[in-house]
Amino acid sequence: MSLPPLTVSAPPRAESRPSLSPLSTGTVRVSPSLLAADFAHFGEGAAECVHGGADWLHFDVMDGHFVPNLSYGVDLLQALRDTHPTTPFDVHLMVEKPYDFIEPFAAAGADLITIHAEATPHLQRTLAAIRALGRKAGVALNPATSLESLHYVLDDVDLVLVMTVNPGFGGQKFLPAAGDKVGDLARLREREGASFLISVDGGVDDRTAGNLVELGADILVAGSFVFHHGGGVPGGISALRAAAAGL
Repeated sequence: MSLPPLTVSAPPRAESRPSLSPLSTGTVRVSPSLLAADFAHFGEGAAECVHGGADWLHFDVMDGHFVPNLSYGVDLLQALRDTHPTTPFDVHLMVEKPYDFIEPFAAAGADLITIHAEATPHLQRTLAAIRALGRKAGVALNPATSLESLHYVLDDVDLVLVMTVNPGFGGQKFLPAAGDKVGDLARLREREGASFLISVDGGVDDRTAGNLVELGADILVAGSFVFHHGGGVPGGISALRAAAAGL
């Protein structure tokens, strides 16, 4: 069955907002996962990340079907966009039928929208639709998903998100075998002359960050480590940067 066309364009990017184009490799970015924030004080948690030195904010959107959990939706993203107009928003859709979600999240202020390769038979079309809305497009791979699923969509991808835990819940332990995929992906990028960024999500902390960066990671998504750090959110972000730099 064919997918319906997108009917409404996302609003143009405000002049005050930083463009994510071009997305350059070689610079490690920290993108705290707001799934680990205190939901009773969500706005304060996001503000702590922004003022504590986060490069991006990472939003894990869950529908209770693709993953066994629910998180938050478009209204929350829009509220935070109004508060943080210049912070890049990195939206990770852990949902069935991701095509139905991309337009609302683009309109609410997402800069980059990542969909799961496992979630749709229309991967290329959905990625192209994200770009048609003026947003960057990412593909997420679950721990057991092969890089082969990327073979025919490399030209449509700005970012690949390697899941190093099974998605759905925060605070899980890092899966070393899934981490090895980062190195495989970096070699694929070099071999194909591609320029997509490599992001890693799941069990990222000061013990895993350095090795992940050595393997080729450009973006570190961390929730529990940042929000539960003894030095607070700014301390968690600083500790992650230090570990990424091998300090």
